[in-house]
Amino acid sequence: MDWDELFTMQRQLDKYIEENHDLSNTNLFEHKYLALLVELGELANETRCFKFWSNKPRNESNIILEEYVDGIHFILSLGLEKGYRFKSKKLDETTKTETEQFNEVFDACTTFKKSASKENYESLFSTYLQLGQLLGFSELDIQNAYYKKNEINYERQDKGY
Repeated sequence: MDWDELFTMQRQLDKYIEENHDLSNTNLFEHKYLALLVELGELANETRCFKFWSNKPRNESNIILEEYVDGIHFILSLGLEKGYRFKSKKLDETTKTETEQFNEVFDACTTFKKSASKENYESLFSTYLQLGQLLGFSELDIQNAYYKKNEINYERQDKGY
């Protein structure tokens, strides 16, 4: 998939938010990093993959996809903060469980925060895409859900979210 269009859309949304909230001179990296961690936790909660003590089923796939795309928004935004863009490449298939893959993504987040290199950014992005594959999402699913959620994010900004 060509991620350039999503990076462009994310840059426009970030600019819109920064202007509406008078944040143009604020370093938002720490905020976006924490937001990504929160979204990742919300995504894990929707899958319930780690809740070994519970018999309650996971949420519906469309809800999980919407939470997943929230993470894509922040990963794109973090890349823009550092001047990085992700280029599609063939991902290695993971043999990890969902819980193990979530932990891999959390580790990749921490590594990127400690050293915000392009290599660590690409690792974070790839690890997150592998999680998406494991959750059953194609790149087209992710792209279409991003378009939809991006529109919702603008509506929320316009309504004072």
